[in-house]
Amino acid sequence: MRQLLIAAIVSLGLVSGLAAPVAAAPCKDAKGKFIKCPPPKPAPPATKTPCKDAKGKFTKCPQPPAAAKAPPRCKDAKGKFTKCGTPGSKAA
Repeated sequence: MRQLLIAAIVSLGLVSGLAAPVAAAPCKDAKGKFIKCPPPKPAPPATKTPCKDAKGKFTKCPQPPAAAKAPPRCKDAKGKFTKCGTPGSKAA
Protein backbone atom coordinates (compact mmCIF):
# COMPACT_ATOMS: atom_id res chain seq x y z
CA MET A 1 0.00 0.00 0.00
CA ARG A 2 2.83 2.40 0.88
CA GLN A 3 4.62 1.60 -2.36
CA LEU A 4 1.52 2.44 -4.36
CA LEU A 5 1.09 5.73 -2.52
CA ILE A 6 4.74 6.68 -3.00
CA ALA A 7 4.58 5.77 -6.69
CA ALA A 8 1.49 7.93 -7.16
CA ILE A 9 3.13 10.93 -5.45
CA VAL A 10 6.31 10.55 -7.51
CA SER A 11 4.43 10.24 -10.80
CA LEU A 12 2.29 13.27 -9.95
CA GLY A 13 5.43 15.26 -9.19
CA LEU A 14 6.98 14.29 -12.50
CA VAL A 15 3.87 15.18 -14.47
CA SER A 16 3.49 18.57 -12.80
CA GLY A 17 7.21 19.24 -13.17
CA LEU A 18 7.06 18.59 -16.91
CA ALA A 19 3.94 20.65 -17.47
CA ALA A 20 5.42 23.89 -16.13
CA PRO A 21 8.14 24.37 -18.82
CA VAL A 22 5.69 23.50 -21.59
CA ALA A 23 3.22 26.15 -20.42
CA ALA A 24 5.95 28.81 -20.31
CA ALA A 25 7.58 27.88 -23.65
CA PRO A 26 8.99 30.86 -25.56
CA CYS A 27 7.75 31.68 -29.04
CA LYS A 28 9.49 30.20 -32.08
CA ASP A 29 9.34 31.08 -35.77
CA ALA A 30 8.86 28.62 -38.66
CA LYS A 31 12.54 27.61 -38.62
CA GLY A 32 12.51 26.91 -34.87
CA LYS A 33 14.46 30.00 -33.82
CA PHE A 34 13.42 31.84 -30.68
CA ILE A 35 11.62 35.13 -31.29
CA LYS A 36 9.86 37.71 -29.16
CA CYS A 37 6.26 36.69 -28.54
CA PRO A 38 3.65 39.05 -30.00
CA PRO A 39 1.46 40.86 -27.46
CA PRO A 40 -1.95 39.24 -26.87
CA LYS A 41 -4.78 40.66 -28.94
CA PRO A 42 -7.16 42.90 -26.98
CA ALA A 43 -10.72 41.69 -26.65
CA PRO A 44 -13.22 43.51 -28.87
CA PRO A 45 -15.34 46.03 -26.98
CA ALA A 46 -18.73 44.70 -25.96
CA THR A 47 -20.78 47.56 -27.36
CA LYS A 48 -24.17 47.49 -28.95
CA THR A 49 -24.01 47.88 -32.73
CA PRO A 50 -25.70 51.06 -33.91
CA CYS A 51 -28.75 50.87 -36.15
CA LYS A 52 -28.52 52.19 -39.69
CA ASP A 53 -31.13 52.76 -42.36
CA ALA A 54 -30.90 51.71 -46.03
CA LYS A 55 -28.76 54.74 -46.89
CA GLY A 56 -26.28 53.99 -44.12
CA LYS A 57 -27.33 56.82 -41.80
CA PHE A 58 -27.60 56.23 -38.08
CA THR A 59 -31.14 55.89 -36.73
CA LYS A 60 -32.78 54.98 -33.44
CA CYS A 61 -32.86 51.24 -32.86
CA PRO A 62 -36.33 49.67 -32.54
CA GLN A 63 -37.22 48.49 -29.06
CA PRO A 64 -37.60 44.73 -28.59
CA PRO A 65 -41.21 43.59 -28.11
CA ALA A 66 -42.33 43.50 -24.50
CA ALA A 67 -43.15 40.13 -23.00
CA ALA A 68 -46.85 39.31 -22.83
CA LYS A 69 -48.34 39.72 -19.37
CA ALA A 70 -49.67 36.63 -17.67
CA PRO A 71 -53.41 36.62 -17.05
CA PRO A 72 -54.40 37.61 -13.50
CA ARG A 73 -54.91 34.78 -11.03
CA CYS A 74 -57.72 34.79 -8.52
CA LYS A 75 -58.30 32.82 -5.32
CA ASP A 76 -61.48 31.96 -3.46
CA ALA A 77 -62.06 32.28 0.28
CA LYS A 78 -60.38 28.91 0.95
CA GLY A 79 -57.23 29.92 -0.91
CA LYS A 80 -57.74 27.75 -3.99
CA PHE A 81 -57.21 29.19 -7.46
CA THR A 82 -60.43 29.94 -9.35
CA LYS A 83 -61.47 31.82 -12.46
CA CYS A 84 -61.60 35.53 -11.98
CA GLY A 85 -65.15 36.81 -12.03
CA THR A 86 -66.67 33.97 -10.04
CA PRO A 87 -68.47 35.03 -6.85
CA GLY A 88 -66.13 35.31 -3.88
CA SER A 89 -62.88 35.30 -5.90
CA LYS A 90 -60.23 37.92 -5.22
CA ALA A 91 -57.05 38.79 -7.11
CA ALA A 92 -54.07 36.87 -5.79
